[in-house]
Amino acid sequence: MACAPKLSLQLYSARLAGSLEAQLTSVTEAVFTHVEPYQGLYENDRLPPLLAAHGLSAASGHFDLAVLEAEPERVIAIGRTLGMSLIVAPWLEPEERPTDTAGWRALGRRLTAVGDRLRGEGFDFAWHNHDFEFQSLADGALPIEILAEDAALNFELDLAWIARAEADPVLWLDRLSGRVAAFHVKDIAPAGENLEEEGWADVGAGILPWATLWTQAIAAGARLAIAEHDLPSDFARFARRSAAAMRSFSDQE
Repeated sequence: MACAPKLSLQLYSARLAGSLEAQLTSVTEAVFTHVEPYQGLYENDRLPPLLAAHGLSAASGHFDLAVLEAEPERVIAIGRTLGMSLIVAPWLEPEERPTDTAGWRALGRRLTAVGDRLRGEGFDFAWHNHDFEFQSLADGALPIEILAEDAALNFELDLAWIARAEADPVLWLDRLSGRVAAFHVKDIAPAGENLEEEGWADVGAGILPWATLWTQAIAAGARLAIAEHDLPSDFARFARRSAAAMRSFSDQE
């Protein structure tokens, strides 16, 4: 029987919600015990002591690919300081994205090299998707399929971005089963709603069938469930409502 995942929150969701201390207070008040920092937070020397003071651990963290390749020792040191088990490459700027199959295969080799280095230091490594990996290239290939060719590459699947790309999250949970290290738990508002929040919704308040997706993500091997909202108008509300929804999904197991 698959183990219930740890419940975490991506701190990018909180970036506009006041000081780091205020952000973490809202996280703990929502009864999360894990967080996922992002690249911009690692320069803040207060991050480790504030996490400790709030009883939070960083089970995973997002790091820019350029930093992972150029400064692996620094990433490893940060990961160890914050107690991470999973390190994630989350994004490529549009101008950095390959435009053909050969380019995506080359990116896959770069990611594999990063993963080999990190696994040698005791970390898991994963790629985090958005929608662009599910959009066909000019040569007809699908970037996510190219990346998945390398069986050593794991994924932190953002199921809402898959849905926004008009792909099927259930299909990709099945196709990548055993390679899903974590999943982002975010929701999509009904069409025309929450426009001031870029069309996203608090977890459980949108249109995605999260009770079902949760079970399938766990069956695919995910050990971390990470709440995220790209632009919540009220971060404390988002954290509180999403934590309650995620606990209800976990209780169904």
